[in-house]
Amino acid sequence: MATLPVYGLDGKQIEELELPESVFGAEVNEGLLHEAVVAGLRSRRQGNARAKTRAEVSGSRRKMWRQKGTGRARVGDRFAPHWKGGGVAMGPRGRTCRYRLPRRARLEALRSALTAQVRSEDVILLEPLELPEAKTRAMQGVLDALGVAGNALLVLPTHNETIWRCGRNIPGLVIYPATEINALDVLAARKVVLTTDAISALEKRLS
Repeated sequence: MATLPVYGLDGKQIEELELPESVFGAEVNEGLLHEAVVAGLRSRRQGNARAKTRAEVSGSRRKMWRQKGTGRARVGDRFAPHWKGGGVAMGPRGRTCRYRLPRRARLEALRSALTAQVRSEDVILLEPLELPEAKTRAMQGVLDALGVAGNALLVLPTHNETIWRCGRNIPGLVIYPATEINALDVLAARKVVLTTDAISALEKRLS
């Protein structure tokens, strides 16, 4: 069973904590992690690209010239694909790339991701987070004391509006409650900062 130091808001170690095997002791399944990352990235795609067909372009449907006697090819309205301003033939129509893993697979991927981050020494345990003031500089001070910079994931036991507002303007910092994180969030972070009360929330979720 892994043991990690717990740090206070000032960056000083206050105790050591044994991590629960049910959360941080899984076998790292690289194939499942790959599938979870692909599913997460696909779900983030918006798929908004959409072009109008000739039936959707707005404007007059008047025939451009009479059918016979002009010496020109017969033609209908001006919205055929080969005319400027016309519809698009076989263009993008908007789509969803969303792919969702089964619940058990998602939870097992999260266990694997957390275990992998612990083994690579990229998990930092923090005492329950209570900022001295509701300011971004207070949150930045905690991160500086812990030596956290760049892409980081802060995991709280539940959603905390005050802490989220204090950290939303810090570049690279992502704040999620333990009930919402997934394998992609964990693997995308250089450092994962877990509050000690978030560990029990994770244990309850993954049990």
